[in-house]
Amino acid sequence: MRDLSKIKNLIIKIGSSSLCDDQGNINKEKILNLIQQIAYIKRKGIKITLVSSGAINAGVHVMKLDERPQTIPKKQALAAIGQASLMQIYEDLFSLFNLKCAQILLNHDDFDDRKRLMNFNHAMQALIEYDVVPIINENDTLAVDEIKVGDNDTLASLIVPAVSGDMLVLVSDIDGLYDDNPHINKKAKLIRNVNGITKEIENMAKDASSKVGTGGMITKIKAAKICNEFGCDMAIVNGAQANVLIDLIEGKEVGTYFNSDAGRKLNSRQHWIMYRSMPKGSIIVDDGAKMALINKHTSLLPKGIVDVKGNFLISQIVDIRDLNDDFLARGMVNYSSDEIKLIKGLNTSEIEKVLHYKDYDEVIHANNLVLVEGVKK
Repeated sequence: MRDLSKIKNLIIKIGSSSLCDDQGNINKEKILNLIQQIAYIKRKGIKITLVSSGAINAGVHVMKLDERPQTIPKKQALAAIGQASLMQIYEDLFSLFNLKCAQILLNHDDFDDRKRLMNFNHAMQALIEYDVVPIINENDTLAVDEIKVGDNDTLASLIVPAVSGDMLVLVSDIDGLYDDNPHINKKAKLIRNVNGITKEIENMAKDASSKVGTGGMITKIKAAKICNEFGCDMAIVNGAQANVLIDLIEGKEVGTYFNSDAGRKLNSRQHWIMYRSMPKGSIIVDDGAKMALINKHTSLLPKGIVDVKGNFLISQIVDIRDLNDDFLARGMVNYSSDEIKLIKGLNTSEIEKVLHYKDYDEVIHANNLVLVEGVKK
């Protein structure tokens, strides 16, 4: 038995496959079964935030289309049509258990902008205080590649700090993480417990997306890493399994459980820099700067910078890469891309002579720099 007595704030992400039938149509019976379990868990005093896919599928169903369209504008239109229908279903079914729900639509730039992120955090705390179930989805109607999160597994993991989540549960059409692709290898074994996201675990995530969803096992492993590095546990369970959410919260060995005890823990600011912000460019560093960053976690000075890619402003987030283009770290810059191009390779003492001002010695201060976990020297 797992001891999940510490869980007070639970995030549940429901994938399209757990809301729809095999033809991709919204299945109210499936949704009712999940809501019944959510109501049971809430009565145990656990706060719940729901992340729900299914808007486009609901739109296809409302418009009685034979198949899901492939063009972006039509998908966006169907998302708008389907989101209203999906929320009506949720509202009707939650009311059966005297529960209220609320809708929030997000894109990645809502996390990227600190002011909007703080507004989101405050709104989420107020909803939870009102004992309302927030239902979150990506705003697919307005989403373009530049601002998309891309999948609701990742979206759910990015919400963790806003609700002080103790555990994220991904409800899908798979039993959990296997040591090999179970569709190909019939001897593949289900891994019940994972203590730390290692390269070996990441290599197990070789699969395709579900028929009606956008996420695969790769996105789920990514979500687990984002959660675990904030001290939040995660689980993958099969929504088709009877009472799977109740069984999970009561400690039964269902699905795959990703324990957050192993590995590093990032504070809220570090977590935002590494995962919830959107990098606006990259800085290429030489081998000396690379070793200083990895071994001593020093600040990044102009001397070690070889090149700058992209256009960014002061206080924006950028990637730091080595000469082989390997991702080393992510940080908040003290100078713009144009300024860094002028001072790269120079000593700190030369900054003012070139820029005619010097507010900082460092291009990125160590306090605003987060290393990639497990980066190779």
